Amino acid sequence: MALLQHLCSAPLTRAIRSRSLALSSRTMSTTLSPTRVAHVDSHVLLGMSEQELQQLSLDLGQQSYRGKQLHHLIYKRKVKEIQHFSQLPQAFRNDLQEGGWRVGRSSIYQSVTAADGTVKLLIKLADNRLVETVGIPVEHDKGSFRLTACVSSQVGCPLRCSFCATGKGGYSRNLQRHEIVEQVLAIEEIFKQRVTNVVFMGMGEPMLNLKSVIEAHRCLNKDVQIGQRMITISSVGVPNTIKKLASYKLQSTLAISLHAPNQKLRETIVPSAKSYPLDAIMKDCRDYFLETSRRVSFEYTLLAGVNDAVEHAIELAELLHEWGPGYHVNLIPFNPIEGSEFQRPYNKAVQAFAGALESRKVTVSVRQTRGLDASAACGQLRNEFQKIPLQSDSNNLQSQLDVPIAC
Repeated sequence: MALLQHLCSAPLTRAIRSRSLALSSRTMSTTLSPTRVAHVDSHVLLGMSEQELQQLSLDLGQQSYRGKQLHHLIYKRKVKEIQHFSQLPQAFRNDLQEGGWRVGRSSIYQSVTAADGTVKLLIKLADNRLVETVGIPVEHDKGSFRLTACVSSQVGCPLRCSFCATGKGGYSRNLQRHEIVEQVLAIEEIFKQRVTNVVFMGMGEPMLNLKSVIEAHRCLNKDVQIGQRMITISSVGVPNTIKKLASYKLQSTLAISLHAPNQKLRETIVPSAKSYPLDAIMKDCRDYFLETSRRVSFEYTLLAGVNDAVEHAIELAELLHEWGPGYHVNLIPFNPIEGSEFQRPYNKAVQAFAGALESRKVTVSVRQTRGLDASAACGQLRNEFQKIPLQSDSNNLQSQLDVPIAC
């Protein structure tokens, strides 16, 4: 869904990433694992490794170096259509197309640009579903530039938090690996810059689509060449998945959406906490740190009058110290969404909360609000356009809606 120390300075506005569903641990880890994956296309080049592309070339009667050319065309030149692979023989291109292969790049359906440079994209997938991704540019005083892509892992989210715009938009299916990777390439195309950081903090719960998330992570690291430490996987916590993620021994950051310092309060904010208690999450996070030596980040969305008191900060510090070293807290002032009863806290309350943590030797950062004028909270822009699949002949849904869009 950590805001990672490296991302906290280039944060991204989004509604609470905690997902709510009060189910038993067993039910949540099985029944909640989304099964709606009706649109599965195995004949997609994007997401394949160089070795896989070499084998595909051999299978189609070509020499293996054609696979290296395919890899270059897809990941370096970022060509979107097979017929535009001009470096390849026409016969090879024909064989790919006749075999049902495609690159796997989708069209950008809509974009919104905020005054601070944040860009939110709606990408129209092959089955006419819409998925969001956000690009967050940060230019430092010394001239360095960082571009963070916040990517979605599902079309919508099945956990439906009452205060989360993504949940309000409903859930359709898991994303395939290429549908995750292409979000990063789309951000690079818009900004004409390389993406330096990727956060799985967009629509959906990554741990409910762990197979595709891990496959996309591999591709982003090995093929798109984004360092593992520049990638963050965010989760509200799904039973039995943190240990599984640890087994991959990634150098990326795990971010847990906590939002409360005790079980009772967390259940009111994150109803799924009933089936995955706070102590169980903290134990899994401690084990994750011991297994990977990677510090866990905790996302804590501050809700005015709910969880933002100094007393809550003191209790949070005690909780973290109880479970050992290796933690970081990323405070996220709530980004208001339509229909939510929650409010954004005053800056004074945010600073007091952060100060209480710092005085108790807890590493803390406050996420800078970005893209408020671009519906940057997860799910907001999509909800303005789609709650059901787009029809194939819907070429300009914007004209049917009175929604201001800056492209």
